[in-house]
Amino acid sequence: MRLLLFIFSFLCVLPVFGQEVDIVDLETQQPIKDVEVFNMDKSSSAVSGGNGSVDITNFAKNSRFVFNHTSYQPYVISYENLRDNGFLVKLVPSTVNLDEVVVSANRWEQDQAEVPNKIRVIGQREIEFASPQTAADLLSETGEVFVQKSQQGGGSPMIRGFAANSVLLVFDGIRMNNPIFRQGNLQNVILIDPNAVESAEVIYGPGSVIYGSDALGGVMDFHTKEVKFSNNDKLRIKGDVLLRAASANSEKTGGFSLNIAGRKFGSFTNFSYSNFGDLIQGSKGNDYLKRSFYVVSGEKGDDVVKNNPNENRQVYSGYSQLNLLQKFRYKVNDKLELGYEFLYTNSSDIPRYDRLIQIKKGKPKYAEWYYGPQKWMINALKIKLGNVLPIFDEMKTTIAYQDYEESRNDRKFQSTKLRQRTEKVNGFNLNVDFVKNLGDRFQLFYGVEGLTNTIKSEGIAKNIETDEETPVESRYPNGDNKYLSGAAYADLKFHFAKAFTFNAGVRYTYTHLESSFGDISYNKTIPFDQVPEYYNMEVNNGALNGSFGLAYNPSKSLNLHFNVGSGFRAPNLDDISKVFDSGDGIIVVPNPNLKPEYAYSTNLGGVLKLNERFRLNADVFYTYLTDAIVRKPFTIGGKTHVPYDGDLGVVHALQNVGHAKVYGTSAGFSWDLARFLNVYSNATYTKGEDLDGNPLRHVSPFFGVTGFNVQFNKFRWNLNYMYNGEISNSNLAPSEIDKPYLYAKDANGKPYSPAWGILNTKISYQLKENLRAIFGVDNILDYRYKSYSSGISAPGRNFMLTVRANF
Repeated sequence: MRLLLFIFSFLCVLPVFGQEVDIVDLETQQPIKDVEVFNMDKSSSAVSGGNGSVDITNFAKNSRFVFNHTSYQPYVISYENLRDNGFLVKLVPSTVNLDEVVVSANRWEQDQAEVPNKIRVIGQREIEFASPQTAADLLSETGEVFVQKSQQGGGSPMIRGFAANSVLLVFDGIRMNNPIFRQGNLQNVILIDPNAVESAEVIYGPGSVIYGSDALGGVMDFHTKEVKFSNNDKLRIKGDVLLRAASANSEKTGGFSLNIAGRKFGSFTNFSYSNFGDLIQGSKGNDYLKRSFYVVSGEKGDDVVKNNPNENRQVYSGYSQLNLLQKFRYKVNDKLELGYEFLYTNSSDIPRYDRLIQIKKGKPKYAEWYYGPQKWMINALKIKLGNVLPIFDEMKTTIAYQDYEESRNDRKFQSTKLRQRTEKVNGFNLNVDFVKNLGDRFQLFYGVEGLTNTIKSEGIAKNIETDEETPVESRYPNGDNKYLSGAAYADLKFHFAKAFTFNAGVRYTYTHLESSFGDISYNKTIPFDQVPEYYNMEVNNGALNGSFGLAYNPSKSLNLHFNVGSGFRAPNLDDISKVFDSGDGIIVVPNPNLKPEYAYSTNLGGVLKLNERFRLNADVFYTYLTDAIVRKPFTIGGKTHVPYDGDLGVVHALQNVGHAKVYGTSAGFSWDLARFLNVYSNATYTKGEDLDGNPLRHVSPFFGVTGFNVQFNKFRWNLNYMYNGEISNSNLAPSEIDKPYLYAKDANGKPYSPAWGILNTKISYQLKENLRAIFGVDNILDYRYKSYSSGISAPGRNFMLTVRANF
């Protein structure tokens, strides 16, 4: 009898033996880590791992379970109901919280409330609901980052008056900025596949203490989805399939992700392909944006100008892109973890739309102007090590090899010469980062960084009639080009009182640049006989940066932060050695005498949570830039005009010109009017000028977004209004005034950037447990507009449909 009772008791507990609960986001169905789980009587507790699972084997089964996470609404459920739900918990996101975890501030996870910088976190739920076409659109749709586009296959983020090579792009802890990142607007952010991004963080203000050169205006740190281990002996297989289409550019996107993992070894794969047709702009307002003509290229240079039957179709703006991400992760033991990451992205030719609309002497200036395929490959080895030595508690090492290629191809109207200039960049990156707890109140972050790049630049002219190729001036010197950098940093966090957290950091960076011309027989622009020092150029620089800040958290309802820091940007190959035609009759020539530019910035802001439903945030900032690098008139060998590509142009060069200042404010709120209704708004104002009082090129207009969300269990609806203010002619930078073809004309016939506002909506619905659809309409009123400094108009009324299936 006792034996039978024992067997019966065993069978009763068998179903819950080793029982795990899977915790996922209600909307995205993605696992949630760091969820605190406990009984109502607090007798047992546990925290979910990276795969969103938690073991409740040792929990008492006769009480209620509480699931708690700072970014989600608390959830309480009985054991019986939990069992009936298949031990699956779906948490509802919270719109009001102060306790997000950030990585970008010092490369280690920490509470955002303890960081003295303003950091905008873009989580996976927000990314999947936005369903952006590119990573540039992902940033833009937040309403807190301004994005310029010279072509559809582009997107140049502007942060607090800085852009291009003055803001830093980071991909999975690896810096993307390389020595050919230019001052002009950059499209490199679109190389990041938004469908592979798990979260992104935007640091506002200098980030040079942790990230080194280029982080003057801020840092955009993208984190892709990670391998998620299994919590038991079963193989964990999870994935999703994505299909997306849009009307304004006939977008067709497809992709999938697949996670296969055991307890210690796993693989994650993400693939996507997108095809974008010609972009159709709006039909109402701003007639100056109409595309009245386009050029049909002839095989022998017999190009023909055609009238555009649909003046809102921006002919020759389409492109395609392929993305592949592969990760492996191996947990050797509790102290050591190894990872390998492979990234490959490749685009088709990308037409440079703003050059295709230029007119010279009543005719199109160019018959063709396009970027060749942008190819970017990363191979990275990552090592995580626990406290095996007393000098650190944890160590992370990343060794990465990057292979990057881009080209520029242009042919003037009715010319047979197609000029092709190609750049190839190869480089190694090394980052070793440590964290050490020094008692209960001190935490030290420190590390070293090294990088090396080699750059090859070549130029050829191809006769499209005979296919004959001849060498021409390359964009950069066609000899040996090298860029090296080494740095060390330390950052200390000190809890000197219950509510106060003090941060202070310092970094020293050394940079070395070599650049030389090879064959100069066909270079007519630089008079080497008069300036022989330009043949071989060498530049060495060192920079010491520091920052200190204070975070004040007297309660969970209030966070105040103050920060003072310095940033720098060492001149790169594009600054020192470039030779190119700016497109407006100006020829930019090398200047080996450039020095680094420095930014000294301060920021004061805070977040106030009046109750569980209302959150208010505001920041004010000021940046003082010394030895600012700007393009100004120049002479080379005593010449003020030089020949380039058959034309005589005015000589300009990048130069250090004293100082500049940028200041402004940003503010916003989020308010849960009801459990299902949230209203929000964010706005940013920036002002900047140089030593002579001239407006700075990358200062965005006043911009922002206001909207609301309606959320039920399976249904979410968003309606928002995005807007940009006007930039009058008197507030346009001189370099922008020189591009009248990009702008409207004011009452005095002078170029200016008009204000605009658009209405957008999105609806998400969970069709089945693992099937979700998102439908949206952007620019509902079909307004014709383009963002400041952009060469291509934004989409008109755009219908979008995304379908995502999880398995």
